[in-house]
Amino acid sequence: MKRRLLVVPVLFCLIFSFAVLTLAATSLPKSKQTALGLYLTAEEAFSKWHVDSEKVVVLDVRTPEEYIFVGHAPMARNIPVRVLNQELTAKKRRPVMELNPDFVSQVRKDYKATDTILIMCRSGGRSALAVNLLAEAGFQHVYNITDGFEGDAVKDPQSYYNGKRVKNGWKNSGAPWTYKLEPNLMYQP
Repeated sequence: MKRRLLVVPVLFCLIFSFAVLTLAATSLPKSKQTALGLYLTAEEAFSKWHVDSEKVVVLDVRTPEEYIFVGHAPMARNIPVRVLNQELTAKKRRPVMELNPDFVSQVRKDYKATDTILIMCRSGGRSALAVNLLAEAGFQHVYNITDGFEGDAVKDPQSYYNGKRVKNGWKNSGAPWTYKLEPNLMYQP
């Protein structure tokens, strides 16, 4: 009888935990969701790397230009998932970014499918794409850092910071970052 009474609260806790995790994942914008469903904030990612830096790697999938001029996590290897084209889009007048055809093969050169890889871009969209490409290639423990390096833009027309990326992200979380370049971590096409 006591076992039955214990089973009910345990079952309730399991169901509640699953519901909370599902809700948390679906509160992410669709552009940041991945097939693997493994998500961390920048703050959580730094903690995960810091606890086990021998087994956890940070991969920065922004363009080499972003990695160099905006800054980067000092331990992050740069392998861009998209590369800049010299054109501008007609509508928004932004650079065209083409898929890097060597992305998966470059990652395979340095990492195994069983490695724990934390992927970061500017704000979580390109890193989701990178996670999905690696998942298709058989990688299993690949996390999307959902707020990226720069974080999400403030959306408040009354704020001086409207449109600026100061809300969250690696750079704003207190995690270490640098402009210093280490050749062994830079993208080599």
